Amino acid sequence: MAGYPTLICIPDISGFTQFMSEAEFELSSKIIPSLLNKIIYSNEIGLKVSEIEGDSILFFKQGELPNFQDLIYQCKHFHSEFYKQLKKLRTAQTNKPGGDQIPKILGLKIILHYSNEIGMVPVGNHIKLMGEDVIVAHRLLKNKVPLEEYLLLSDDLLEAYGRDNQERSTELLKFQKGVLQIKHIGKIGFHYLGLSSPEVNT
Repeated sequence: MAGYPTLICIPDISGFTQFMSEAEFELSSKIIPSLLNKIIYSNEIGLKVSEIEGDSILFFKQGELPNFQDLIYQCKHFHSEFYKQLKKLRTAQTNKPGGDQIPKILGLKIILHYSNEIGMVPVGNHIKLMGEDVIVAHRLLKNKVPLEEYLLLSDDLLEAYGRDNQERSTELLKFQKGVLQIKHIGKIGFHYLGLSSPEVNT
């Protein structure tokens, strides 16, 4: 199985487990798919869906990376569209059990990673991503970032854009550094930026 240069993007809904345990099934079965669909249809840079994993979407893009600022904008766009849908859903579901908790519990974090060698296997109508860096991307969700909502970029992705990329360097001034130790893999450096939650309670 050949490996290809691949961008991985994982938008992940925070508060999913708590919401599923507190809200009625009828409500949660409408809210979560609606939010995931909104994220998928907010994709403007040609990302492809590999898997939908309950509370997250595994996007990927082969070949040339998008412009760095376009990639950052896309992630912020995912976040803002997520909250627009959240507000719409709260308005529609406010009288349902648990409906008033929707904006308080749910949020969005986004992981970006890059690898030169990601294998791809067709499974039905989807592409299954294979390789160590797929594991790394998912493990980056289990970090110690002290925020509920954020955008996280692995150092591997930043290196793929080049150390001298001025747009990258300027944008990164807003980010904080972090590191994650992954068993059998080692230390993975990353940068993260908090994403502000818009007011959706009105």
